[in-house]
Order: sequence, then C-alpha cells, then structure tokens
Amino acid sequence: MANLTQEGTPKTPTIMLDEQQGLLELSGRSIPENSIEFYKPILDWIEGYSANPKPETRVNIRLEYFNTSSSKCILDFFKKLETLSKGGKTKVSVHWHYEEDDEDMQEAGEDYQSIIEIPFNLIAVQEL
Repeated sequence: MANLTQEGTPKTPTIMLDEQQGLLELSGRSIPENSIEFYKPILDWIEGYSANPKPETRVNIRLEYFNTSSSKCILDFFKKLETLSKGGKTKVSVHWHYEEDDEDMQEAGEDYQSIIEIPFNLIAVQEL
C-alpha cells in the first residue's frame, strides 16, 4: 500500500498518511469546496490500511481552522479509526494540537474526544 501525501493549500490541509510508520497527520486549514470529495481518498486509505495496520497508529491533527462540512468528514475520519482500533490489530492514539489561545479549536477537540472511543490527547501549543 502506498503512502498518501498531499501538500496543503490555503483551503486544504497538508496530508501525510505513512503506512510504514503507522503515522497519520493533517495540518493547516480545511475549507475545501467539496469536503466529501477531498476527504474520500483519506477515508479510502484508512480502509486499505486497516487490512494490515502497524501495532500502533499515531494520529496528529494540527488544524488551525476547519469549516462545518469538514467537521463531518473529520468525524468520519475518527470513526474509521475507532473501528480500526476496536478491531484489535492496532492501538490508535489521537493527538489534537491547538494554539493555546484558540478556544474554538480546543472545544472542537473536546467535542471529538467525547464522541470517539479511542485515546484522545489535547495538546496546547504556542503556534501551529
């Protein structure tokens, strides 16, 4: 299975899904014209990865902003990871990074944390 990487734009996040390291990262801004279309390759990649995941899968989220349609796709992303985790082949951990003075992104992380049943760490940073 090939890694999935995509450089971010002013409207889309940088994506780095690395099968060999069991590392999944999203960073930047997520306000694509069509969120479902943008996130489909990511969700498909997780489906493929779930056939033979690493013993530990680390997810780093460093989004500075996302719109409402992206929030649903991000939830779908987390739900796929939750299913993967419950399959017992890998231990998934999510690390939600947010700027320490950005209450909206902190609350978004807390909301996802309350919905998803996988270890979810909220990490305040000075700057993303």
